[in-house]
Amino acid sequence: MANQALMANAIRALAMDAVQTANSGHPGAPMGMADMAVALWGDHLQFNPTNPHWANRDRFILSNGHASMLQYAVLHLAGYDLPIEQLKHFRQLHSKTPGHPEVDVTPGVETTTGPLGQGIANAVGFALAEKLLASEFNRNGHDIVDHHTYAFLGDGCMMEGISHEACAIAGAWRLGKLIALYDDNGISIDGQVKPWFIDNTAERFKAYGWHVIGPIEGNDADTVSKAITEAKAHGASENQPTLIICKTVIGKGSPNRAGTAKAHGEALGAEEIKLTREAIGWPYPAFEVPAEVYADWDGKERGAKEEAAWNDKFAAYAAAHPALAAEFTRRMKGDLPADFNQVAFDTVVAAHTKAETVASRKASQLALESFTASLPEMLGGSADLTGSNLTNTKSTPALRFDAKGDVVLTAPVEQPGQGSEDESKPASTTNGAEPAHGQIGRHINYGVREFGMAAIMNGVALHGGYIPYGGTFLTFSDYSRNAIRMAALMKRRVIHVFTHDSIGLGEDGPTHQSIEHAASLRLIPNLDVWRPGDTAETAVAWAVALQTQGRPSALLLSRQNIAYAAKKDLADISKGAYVLSEPADVGLKKKAQAVIIATGSEVQHAVAAQKLLAEKKIAVRVVSMPSTSVFDRQTTAYKKALLPAGLPRIAVEMGVTDGWWKYGCAAVVGINTFGESAPAPALFKHFGFTPENVADTVRAVLAK
Repeated sequence: MANQALMANAIRALAMDAVQTANSGHPGAPMGMADMAVALWGDHLQFNPTNPHWANRDRFILSNGHASMLQYAVLHLAGYDLPIEQLKHFRQLHSKTPGHPEVDVTPGVETTTGPLGQGIANAVGFALAEKLLASEFNRNGHDIVDHHTYAFLGDGCMMEGISHEACAIAGAWRLGKLIALYDDNGISIDGQVKPWFIDNTAERFKAYGWHVIGPIEGNDADTVSKAITEAKAHGASENQPTLIICKTVIGKGSPNRAGTAKAHGEALGAEEIKLTREAIGWPYPAFEVPAEVYADWDGKERGAKEEAAWNDKFAAYAAAHPALAAEFTRRMKGDLPADFNQVAFDTVVAAHTKAETVASRKASQLALESFTASLPEMLGGSADLTGSNLTNTKSTPALRFDAKGDVVLTAPVEQPGQGSEDESKPASTTNGAEPAHGQIGRHINYGVREFGMAAIMNGVALHGGYIPYGGTFLTFSDYSRNAIRMAALMKRRVIHVFTHDSIGLGEDGPTHQSIEHAASLRLIPNLDVWRPGDTAETAVAWAVALQTQGRPSALLLSRQNIAYAAKKDLADISKGAYVLSEPADVGLKKKAQAVIIATGSEVQHAVAAQKLLAEKKIAVRVVSMPSTSVFDRQTTAYKKALLPAGLPRIAVEMGVTDGWWKYGCAAVVGINTFGESAPAPALFKHFGFTPENVADTVRAVLAK
């Protein structure tokens, strides 16, 4: 029989020792949540320490990521490849125990947390992915997708606005396998939270459609374990997520720091640690855990049995449904179908051949029609702007749930979802046999929740099985920016569709007109930012974003129409920049005297300016640069060939000019003020985004 008190005290001891050694960190929350961890990991969590990536493991998310030593201690004790030396190097350079949990750094960590509230939002994404995969792949007698998502969260997560966005929609989606345990200790950095946090949390979550348990005694493992048992049963019967409110004492065990803000974010100190060891009956020196406690925590034998049982289940599934089993395996690996390169090539060539004059948001939808038809793992959505972002296609009916909270399976539909009843045709039956399995809805109405959408997409991508993409206006990328940054930090394939990318949106005015947003997004490391200039460039942007597993992408798209730019070659578009037009293309046989670099809708102005300059016998090269991020990764030789030394460079983009000077530009046609409310053509003329002004700028540069 496991000694739960010793198991919990092992966490407390390791947490206070690691923080003390680093002289940095947060010992209080791990000490307070230790009993919650014992209950979850000891009695309920489905995991295998020897294979942290087992497909049907339960997912655990530590949303209050400052409590990272709780997770590191548990992972070490449970048998993951996290030796005690790593705990001794907590928060040190290149250790596997960074200040906040990081996915792909520490075995067993599912997502990078720290910015409060995003972990619980990620958990919603994990739980959604599990529910959709189960609806898509499970068959009678073969439930190969069947696991829970557990999240620990604290007062800070509850106060952050993103928790409202994500938890509200989790209730609407009836995510019955999502169980959140709230560490209700009433303390934050500034002290007792009562003066500034007076929410009735239980009633708030009930209003969201969650099942709420508690408040319960969170410092008693048996009580917490019984609550988790109730939550699992309720989720299975009622399809409701559950919040378990656990009343705990921050810094539990510390004689002088327990229950105070002093336990939150600083080491206890050598004397207080000595007193705490005496108080909790832990006579062992720093970082020493007795063998019997390791034995109680060890999850390798149990985990191996659970995974072996699932492997047998999957083998039976593969025998009955070999194509589905192969598809599930491919998608969980994140691999694209074998024919994807051909699909991408055909999509780009079709866009080039048709040479349509459309807004790049429409060009995006045209590309999506092809890609979503070929990639069943694409899971789209929009933050209440579907008709503007154009993220829906014929292959992506709206995601819907029935009155019980089950996913409605749809028959293939002929038209993109616009909220009509035809989107949710029931799956047909055949002679009383198992119903024909329809498709899940693959376009999500997130509501006006940009930040929540972005963080949920991160969770979906982390879970595996889907490639999430979602849309809103570019200006509102500010709302979701930190989740975009987290996707870049975690190196996950998440695709953001940002439309209405400039003053070209017109009459909505400066509140909606993006000025600094493209430049701002380009500053995020490991984020590919695309601002395509026509249908072919947009198709390439989508193809590259889908092929790129190790980074997120942002597609910045226009509301206004863009003329198609004639191209001799499509191969170099994927390099982020290419020579669109040489002087010879407009009848001049002389070598270029300058280079115009343009992005997005401004490429058409650059091409038109090239023709105006040609009439004056001035030869210029036009370079289209749909992605500065991708171009910057190209070889030095390619960059020099594209932007030859000695040729003046003039950049053209409807945004702030700062980012363009790094390319050695002599001038930038840009905008460093906010916009105005007026029709787009009037704004273009007012701010100088015309072929004439671009040509005049080139002449002025050459005159110098």
